Amino acid sequence: MSLSLAAAHALTTIGQVLTDLPDPDPLAPPGFGAVTTLVAWAKWVGLIAAILALIAVAVMFMFNARRGEGGEHVKTLVSILVGVMIIGAATALVGFISGS
Repeated sequence: MSLSLAAAHALTTIGQVLTDLPDPDPLAPPGFGAVTTLVAWAKWVGLIAAILALIAVAVMFMFNARRGEGGEHVKTLVSILVGVMIIGAATALVGFISGS
């Protein structure tokens, strides 16, 4: 038997063993409701801060556009939008882990 056939057979056997492993649904431990509430509050505060930051960047765009310097705050805008994506991803991850 060649080396490549032996490797293919080994990978097939490992794959069959791994597919037989159980995959239970996530279940939150008792008393995890307080953590969910804290995450919800943190999400709310984070998104409010992001909205205020977007308004501040818009005001900076407005004032700097009158002086001909409007494009310098694009990096700030992108940073805020990345922060919003991280906030959304973090709460989705906690929701997945807690099973809600």
